[in-house]
Amino acid sequence: MVTSTSPLARQPDKLDYASPTQFTFGIHQLPKVEFFVRAVNIPGVTLPTVTLATPYKDIPLMGEKLEYGNLTIEFIVDEYLENYISLHNWLVGAGFPTKRQQFTTFRDVTSNTPAGGDTPSSDIIGKATPDKAMYSDAYIMILSNKNNPILQVNFEDIFPVSIGDLDFTQDATDVEYLFATAEFAYKIYTIQTL
Repeated sequence: MVTSTSPLARQPDKLDYASPTQFTFGIHQLPKVEFFVRAVNIPGVTLPTVTLATPYKDIPLMGEKLEYGNLTIEFIVDEYLENYISLHNWLVGAGFPTKRQQFTTFRDVTSNTPAGGDTPSSDIIGKATPDKAMYSDAYIMILSNKNNPILQVNFEDIFPVSIGDLDFTQDATDVEYLFATAEFAYKIYTIQTL
């Protein structure tokens, strides 16, 4: 096999490795959470295959719809649980476990994302209302080893799907601060070079 470029031209020009500690995370809906984030993932993407049956070996073919994994964050819980409660309130507003008013209150009063948008949708009581307040945009900014931004992963229309347990115990031998894990679904994410 003959290549059209020389071996020197194919060598990488950036030899630094990506550091797992060089990032920042931001989410408009949860300003008290983003400061305490200690771990976040760029979700995996899968292109499922379709199988073409033959009398011999089945042949895998390229699928046509991408499947995105959930965005997962881990954050340290502050002393007054404000960041945990803000995420909990978002889940309660979306799921309204005791009364429909919880949805409306979150959308109209509690949400940090302004209501509005071009596409109204039908809410739980049948009125056409803008649903933008129930979602938020988020980003992960990847930093260089000198803390300069180099990439930004932008998540569109995220919403929480779960929040983890908070485990209190008297058996701790040293102070270990509480942290929580939260998962988000979203419309799509894009990677932007800065």
